[in-house]
Amino acid sequence: MLKPKLFSILNEYNRTVFRSDLIAGVTVGIVAVPLAMAFAIAAGLPPERGLFTAVVAGFLISVLGGSRVQIGGPTGAFVVIVSGIVAQHGYAGLATATAMAGLMLVAMGLGRMGGLIRFIPFPVVTGFTSGIAVVIFSTQIKDLFGLQVDALPADFIAKWATYIRHFDTVQMPAAAIGVGTILLVVGVRRLLPRWPALLIGMVAATLVSSGLGLDVETIGSRFGDLPRTLPAPSWVGVSFGEIKALMGPAFTIAILCAIESLLSATVADGMTGGRHRSNMELVAQGAANIGSALFGGIPATGAIARTATNIKSGGKTPVAGMIHAVTLALVLLFFAPVARMIPLAALAGILVVVSAGMSEAGRFVRLLKSPRSDVLVLLTTFFLTVLIDLTVAVEVGIVLAALLFIRRMADVGGVREITAGLYDDPDGEESGWLDRVKNLPAGVVVYEVQGPFFFGAADRYRQLIQSKEKSTRVIILRMRHVPAIDATGHNVLLDLHKQCSKKNMQLVFSGVRPQPMDVFRQTGFLAEVGPENVCRSIDEALVRMNEVLGR
Repeated sequence: MLKPKLFSILNEYNRTVFRSDLIAGVTVGIVAVPLAMAFAIAAGLPPERGLFTAVVAGFLISVLGGSRVQIGGPTGAFVVIVSGIVAQHGYAGLATATAMAGLMLVAMGLGRMGGLIRFIPFPVVTGFTSGIAVVIFSTQIKDLFGLQVDALPADFIAKWATYIRHFDTVQMPAAAIGVGTILLVVGVRRLLPRWPALLIGMVAATLVSSGLGLDVETIGSRFGDLPRTLPAPSWVGVSFGEIKALMGPAFTIAILCAIESLLSATVADGMTGGRHRSNMELVAQGAANIGSALFGGIPATGAIARTATNIKSGGKTPVAGMIHAVTLALVLLFFAPVARMIPLAALAGILVVVSAGMSEAGRFVRLLKSPRSDVLVLLTTFFLTVLIDLTVAVEVGIVLAALLFIRRMADVGGVREITAGLYDDPDGEESGWLDRVKNLPAGVVVYEVQGPFFFGAADRYRQLIQSKEKSTRVIILRMRHVPAIDATGHNVLLDLHKQCSKKNMQLVFSGVRPQPMDVFRQTGFLAEVGPENVCRSIDEALVRMNEVLGR
């Protein structure tokens, strides 16, 4: 259903629900402040870009979304791809790629593709999520320890080589602030799980740093003052050549956004007992990313941790998400001057904690015990994300998983000749068949086809065509266990029919199921082979065999 959840709850909305939404919205808005700035800085952008995103995209996702409790904004999943686009194309290129991804997401939603995103293989999702966590962690070492490095290489291995060479430049005040923030956040989460641990860590680090006059790099020393309001909507144009170059990154942003937002909405459904509208959610995510690009933001999606915080804080409807966005706007308005004092080491510590949560180490280790094909997909996606590029990792991971799935399905299916010595009917589906098969006349061959009749198994069926002896007069194909057939499978049957016609053999089908029968009708194959040769059961096929043999 392409109807925002907000419009569905208006009739039942009341003061009590609003009070719950107000508390939850303010709470999650406060939690989002350090994350929004930290994600922007990690991507190589000023912190206000993250706040603009959380305000604009967060508001649009709640207004237009298909989930009652989804909270949207910048997330760690985009840090790698965003930093790569910014390094190569600047912010103008990022804004263009974000808007392009938004248009793709709107098209996905209008095309009812929300359900298809669920078929992205789990090893692919885990592989690139864990890889992103490792990359985010590796980008924070410089600020976490205050290393004196002029420029960090983009390559993962070269980056760590640079860290090792410059580790003697560690600034102890910055290291103390960074490590202290990590310990405080972890401690608050364990002892006071309902408290905003990330905000507490950031505020405490800022108070200690400014109170003791520590010589550490802050937001103000690197980026200057934060603006106190949203910028006017604007569009920075790029050349057609850059648009072509940005198509791949934009597709990756769209896929990541779709996966993470629908995963977050599914988690929220499990916590609340609700049910989200996946297609409407994709449309909302698309509109939010277009809006974010217009207001100087970065890519946004549904955030699992913030959505869970919203639910635990009492959020009931999309109004909570709207209040979360308004809260962030008020923070920007009234506290922007204070933000210049926040130590970058504290934000680095916060992102180290976030990356540890993203890593899904337990799931990763469990997947290593899966079938080898799944392990191959997992490790390929992981190492490509870390060592090469997230866009390449997602594309290769999905293609590799699809190819391995095709191979599995081809291995499941098959074709075998039924003889008196090989055939048995343990389910008793066709009583007396064993007695009848013993008495088949010479020149009659019966084959049992198993599994989907599709392109992945085409060669196996072509071998069947080539193995026919000239003495064969009737070939019966039992298709009771063939749930589906594609164009390649149909072409194989067409070739088989032509070969049989040339050799004066009669092809008879038995037990054709609904989907293959529809293909037979739509392609004209049923008329070509003759309706009398497409039988409902093996008994009818045997009757047709006797007619052909003149018995």
